[in-house]
Amino acid sequence: MRVPISWLGEYVDLPEDVTLEHLHAALVKVGFEEEDVHGFGVQGPVVVGRILSFENEPQSNGKTIRWVQVDVGEESPRGIVCGAHNFEVGDLVPVSLPGAVLPGPFPIAARKTYGHVSDGMIASERELGLGDEHGGILRLHERGLTAEPGDDAIALLGLDDAAVEINVTPDRGYALSVRGIAREYAHSTGAAFRDPALEPVVGEASGYSVRVDDARPVRDRVGCDAFAARVVRGVDATRPTPAGMVARLKLAGIRSISLPVDISNYVMLELGQPTHAYDLGKVAGGIVVRRAAAGETLTTLDDQVRKLDVDDLLITDDSGAIGLAGVMGGASTEVSDDTTDILIEAAHFDPVTIARTARRHKLWSEASKRFERGVDPTLGPIAAQRVADLLVQLAGGTIDPLGAVLPADLTRSPIALHRFAAEKLIGVVYTEDEVRGALELIGATLEQGKDGWNVTPPLWRPDLIDAPSLVEEVARITGYDRIPSELPTAPPGHGWTRAQTARRRLANTLAASGLTEVLAYPFQAAETVEAFEPGAPALQLANALDPREPFLRRSLLPGLVETARRNLGRGLTDLALFEIGTVFRPVAGESYGTAEIPVGGVTLADDVLAALTGGLPPQPQRVAVLVLGDATPKQPGAAAVPSGIVDVLDAVASVGLALAADIRPETGEHPVLHPGRTASLVVGDTVVGVAGELRPSFARTHDLPGVVAVAELDLDALLALSGGEIAATPIRTQSAATQDLSLVVAADVPAASVKNAVVEGAGELLEDARLVDDYRGAGVPEGSKSLTFALRFRAADRTLTAAEATEAKLAGVALASERHGASLRE
Repeated sequence: MRVPISWLGEYVDLPEDVTLEHLHAALVKVGFEEEDVHGFGVQGPVVVGRILSFENEPQSNGKTIRWVQVDVGEESPRGIVCGAHNFEVGDLVPVSLPGAVLPGPFPIAARKTYGHVSDGMIASERELGLGDEHGGILRLHERGLTAEPGDDAIALLGLDDAAVEINVTPDRGYALSVRGIAREYAHSTGAAFRDPALEPVVGEASGYSVRVDDARPVRDRVGCDAFAARVVRGVDATRPTPAGMVARLKLAGIRSISLPVDISNYVMLELGQPTHAYDLGKVAGGIVVRRAAAGETLTTLDDQVRKLDVDDLLITDDSGAIGLAGVMGGASTEVSDDTTDILIEAAHFDPVTIARTARRHKLWSEASKRFERGVDPTLGPIAAQRVADLLVQLAGGTIDPLGAVLPADLTRSPIALHRFAAEKLIGVVYTEDEVRGALELIGATLEQGKDGWNVTPPLWRPDLIDAPSLVEEVARITGYDRIPSELPTAPPGHGWTRAQTARRRLANTLAASGLTEVLAYPFQAAETVEAFEPGAPALQLANALDPREPFLRRSLLPGLVETARRNLGRGLTDLALFEIGTVFRPVAGESYGTAEIPVGGVTLADDVLAALTGGLPPQPQRVAVLVLGDATPKQPGAAAVPSGIVDVLDAVASVGLALAADIRPETGEHPVLHPGRTASLVVGDTVVGVAGELRPSFARTHDLPGVVAVAELDLDALLALSGGEIAATPIRTQSAATQDLSLVVAADVPAASVKNAVVEGAGELLEDARLVDDYRGAGVPEGSKSLTFALRFRAADRTLTAAEATEAKLAGVALASERHGASLRE
């Protein structure tokens, strides 16, 4: 929120020598964060000049300039070269004299141009930083300004003003107004606050039909619970916006559009209540506030045709939708230069409804920003009156008694606050007078209770919903500097759980192996879910951040693929990534998220918590790995070593080491993985994951290279099978016995399956088994292959004999023969 100093000073007493630093410090004291300072960047001398005469001088380049004589309040006029032609003799204009600096910065000096010495510059709105208009010189009488030549134009145009910018958190929507910031400055400094919302509403408005027909309320709250309408007739919409108003709007970050629109924006910034102006002549009948019908559309003020959702709240007349309530008006009733009669709307809308509509249409406006944070429900008639008064004052209109007021519900339930609640939560001893004084200062009313007070928060503070929020106000108003900086004593606990310890050990192991941890978004499109798990059910969000990706992920692999694609597009061609995260795997036929979630800071009972937990799908933890590019880059004397399935299986082995799990690869399949280069990852008899290389066609459609290897494992299943506890293996000191083993098997039998059978059959005497050769050729039957393993045997308590080693080896051969038809190669 940007707050011009001059505007703030109208509603709270400021020091005569007030500085931007002082304002920031005062507002930080009551819980705001300073962001920036803003000014016009204009340095004098910039004065008022009167056009005395000019001569049009055509140039060889086809351009016609004017050699102008300007009275700037000095003994003799100044000659200035000007390229604009929209002024006449006698006009008052802003003149930047030599030595001035305009926004840019753009220093002004006397210089020779077009055969003359131009002794200054006649300025336009854009050159002064007041707006984007650069079609001609700023003529002061068009802004309703009168002055004498030589007067200070900086002060006349409000260019000497400046603004502080603060960050307003989502729970303090009241501070998105000069009124709210002035109140907070008064709280911080004790200065006198003058509430602009206390101005009386002149006359009653009635006779105009306004009706709320909300058949689908959100959380049992209707979309509109208060509505005020006023009519002003005989308006001249072509009149210029006063320079002071333009300057304040510019400092507040809003550009000047037209007088009626500027007045509406001005009142919104002043009071915090968004308003909207309709051309009454284009409105058919009365106003109905309702939800959109299926298939309904609306052309908004930005000329976009928007397909409406049935939860969108609309402002409608007899012709249909004329506005997206609380977000943006419709083009059909837009105020134009021909408008003479204006209907003013100032309503109070449900924050959740407005927030969802703005997010759904990606249409964030100054109005929606305020409504979704909460607006004072009493402000509607006051803001409508303020807009009407300004239209009368500045646009020459007349207030018509025609209008309507649907009053807001002005009741709020009191909150019980124990007299020692602030001391208990904050750790500071507050007197009862301090607590009462702080809460009354923010506008709350207190009634004495048994052990404290029953506190009714003010209507403009919808964020005050429970005792802790009231306590926070006490701490804020009495000063955060009273809270001691002391680290609390940590309560006794049991440290990390076994699963937490295992996950951290796994992450450290993979990072130490050279992989980079990433966090991908858990949201996916329907086609992505279908590609990785055809026909599998996925959980769809009711209010997705991106409507194109409304489903929660069932796998980590799509996120890793997208992360790799994005990094590859940024020039990172060698990647080794991993992610540890949650996936969401709903069961077909089950319904989720049906339990009502309590709101309002309530403590959840056990049965409510159980119902909420029961409404969630299974959410196992998984770990996934992706590699592409080169595992070892090209070096002098050595070619690059490309990464592939071997590197992924090495990462899988690292996972097994970190979790004390014996993970075996076996032949497998996956919809997006290359047939014949895909492995199921198995612990015991349980499949815990998959590894392989992406199909080349799938990789191409995702702008990835031909070889991309991935793996994904179920971390919860691994921990359940292995326990996650690493047990040290004693080092055997006895001598080893080594033997080679060559087995002939069918060519389609995986070597890993044969190895696993040999290891299992040989028993505990077999310490290590490694595949050293895969031969297919002369001496081996057609359709078969010879696999040679190097075996190492060792006993813990004795030196093995050759016979014992051979017996163990033959036991392995027997099991391999039983399972895979293996035979000893002769």
